[in-house]
Amino acid sequence: MSHETPATDRPLTTALAEAAATAGHAPSVHNTQPWRWRVLPDALELRVVRDRQLAATDPEGRLLAVSCGAALHHARVALAAEGWAFVVERLPDPGDAELLARIGDLKRVEADPDAMRVVQCMQVRHTDRRPVSDEPVPTAALGDIAAAVSAEGARLQVLNFDQVMELAAAASHAGSVEAEDSQLREELDYWTSRAGTGTGLPPEVLPEQAQQTTVPGRDFGRPGTLPIGAGHDRAAAYGVLFGDEDEPVSWLRAGEALSAGWLTATRLGVSMVPLSGVVEVEGTRQTLRQVLAGLGYPYLVLRMGIADPEHAGPPHTPRLPAEQIVDTSAVRGPGA
Repeated sequence: MSHETPATDRPLTTALAEAAATAGHAPSVHNTQPWRWRVLPDALELRVVRDRQLAATDPEGRLLAVSCGAALHHARVALAAEGWAFVVERLPDPGDAELLARIGDLKRVEADPDAMRVVQCMQVRHTDRRPVSDEPVPTAALGDIAAAVSAEGARLQVLNFDQVMELAAAASHAGSVEAEDSQLREELDYWTSRAGTGTGLPPEVLPEQAQQTTVPGRDFGRPGTLPIGAGHDRAAAYGVLFGDEDEPVSWLRAGEALSAGWLTATRLGVSMVPLSGVVEVEGTRQTLRQVLAGLGYPYLVLRMGIADPEHAGPPHTPRLPAEQIVDTSAVRGPGA
């Protein structure tokens, strides 16, 4: 971001393009980054990129929409930090399934200092799949994370010991089911062999060996290079991100809630890792519904813990350059 021109003097289209670029920091399933932004003279559109949908793993597009929702929340926060008020329309055009959201009716307001701090969290947030330390997550921190999720229209249920045991069994079963599916294995292999493309999961963010944890993580089918140490997840807290509906707009809102909760966790020094395997398999997704006592539909499982301070964490996953995710052709001048 340029510091030569005051934020209040920059054109609206510049602010929109910068917010879209900032949204590139958002998390996405397998780091697929399945979004593309279109900058208009007075609005910003979020569109889905179907080529980066996980056709075998996520045929209904739940995780696709959750990923795009996280990017939408990032863009919203970036605009608020720059002093813009706006209206968000989700799924605004029933005839255009690729258009997920439109940010419009923008007006100048005072910059939001809380949003400024959250933007800083975007730049440091990352996924650390190592076992967490033996330090428990403070109850107050879990409450703050849950409150951030609720503010975006979803809910977070932190699981008790018996529920964690149910989750562990469900995650183990989901892992076995997915390991036997050749299409899922091929898809996972594709997204873990994308080094140098700006997408996917490079070896340095994947554990070098299987972890000894109560709730099994995903088997990526290949070892990474991330040292995991001798830790365990005994002190981790597990939660289910869920909502009242199981429809595309609720999946999008779940992604916004995921972003809000994860960025709050980052601010509080809490490591968060989404576990999607258990919601990718129909049977284990129904098991999670039972864990929720039928109160809602599960979108993701979240592991929360305090990272091991004795070992360096993984690097950030790569990101696509802004020019590949932000389309400014509608506002460029002739010959641009």
